[in-house]
Amino acid sequence: MQEYPVKRGFTKDLNTKIVEGLKECFGTEVKKQGDHYQISYGALRLLDVTTGDGGKSLIVRTESDKDASDEVILDTNRRFRKYLDLVTGFSTKERVKKAKSVEEA
Repeated sequence: MQEYPVKRGFTKDLNTKIVEGLKECFGTEVKKQGDHYQISYGALRLLDVTTGDGGKSLIVRTESDKDASDEVILDTNRRFRKYLDLVTGFSTKERVKKAKSVEEA
């Protein structure tokens, strides 16, 4: 499970953005389980997304398909990074920088 901070201004209507982002980036139907949104796509048997405390972060849990080809894995990773960029408002580079600053603290 991984938690990603959401940029200020992106927290409004976060649940709507979660669903729209999943549909846009993965082009698949989204299942709702309580306050969790789930899909299955490519190298991901399960992608489970919910909001963190106060709706200021994104909590993501994944289950990988270990039999996926390299091509499918690369496509899935590309789509996943695009999804995180879209919903959190932070680029991959910004997320890495934030994660490193949290580890050092």
